[in-house]
Amino acid sequence: MLPLEVLERRREVLLSRDMDAFADLFAPDAVIEMPFTTEGLPTRLEGQEAIREYSKQSAQLPIEIVDLRMLNVHQTADPEVVIIELETLGRIIATGEEFTVPCIQIFRIRDGRILLFRDYVSTAALPSLH
Repeated sequence: MLPLEVLERRREVLLSRDMDAFADLFAPDAVIEMPFTTEGLPTRLEGQEAIREYSKQSAQLPIEIVDLRMLNVHQTADPEVVIIELETLGRIIATGEEFTVPCIQIFRIRDGRILLFRDYVSTAALPSLH
């Protein structure tokens, strides 16, 4: 799969809440970095199984991702690296309150597998679940 096909597949599995399929998009030694995360969330996940475990825990949160809207895709001189500007559209299940969280995401994708996913998310836009 080409990098943009991997990203479209990622969108599909996240919207269907299939966290095993999401984790399967990553290489065994993949890394997720979230430098701007909020309290209680990790800044780094190392390895496909850590990504799988965290993703399954996240799927239990009382929110629903309604869409991942790619605003811009930036191809780089390195064919493995793609930068996307993205908005996550979601809602809090209990209240129906909708939210939009903008972010910049950087991916290194080789042979159809994500090696690196760096997520610069706007933590100020994350909904409060308390």
